[in-house]
Amino acid sequence: MDKCAQCYRRFLDGDESAVGEIMDELFFKLVLFVDRYLHDVHASEDVALDVMSDLFVYKRRYNFSVSLKTYVFMLGKSRAIDHLRHRKALNAAVIEEAEDLADERGDLIGKVIADERKRELYGAVGRLPEDMRTAVHLVYFEEMTYDEAAKVMKKSRKQIDNLLYRAKKELRKSMGES
Repeated sequence: MDKCAQCYRRFLDGDESAVGEIMDELFFKLVLFVDRYLHDVHASEDVALDVMSDLFVYKRRYNFSVSLKTYVFMLGKSRAIDHLRHRKALNAAVIEEAEDLADERGDLIGKVIADERKRELYGAVGRLPEDMRTAVHLVYFEEMTYDEAAKVMKKSRKQIDNLLYRAKKELRKSMGES
């Protein structure tokens, strides 16, 4: 029987000082072993700590058929693989969330740009002469036909057409489009 197994048997018999001896003997070796799988020292320490705490909490699981070191390292390997599976699932979820966030952010950026563009347009429309501004408002914002706008403004359809043509030309200039 190996030294660690003897210490564990002492622990089972009520000797609490055996816990420290087992921890001193196995913990850092287990951390280094688990780190070969995880490549993350902090996660390896967490996994090793979980393994060691289970060893002392679930006292009757170890049956002395293999050395305590072998048993602890088997648990460590199993937990490391579980940790990798969990991390892989989390990474997939995080990547999916990041993609969703990027889509939302892209939508948000697009919305902000569209809102800014609308403000620019409203400002440019506000600077047009009164007749042009009214024609643009009725046709494009109130969605009236040229004939309906002509009736409201008491103008001919051709006058509305000319006002809108000149208004579009002015708006393109003030909005920086050719």
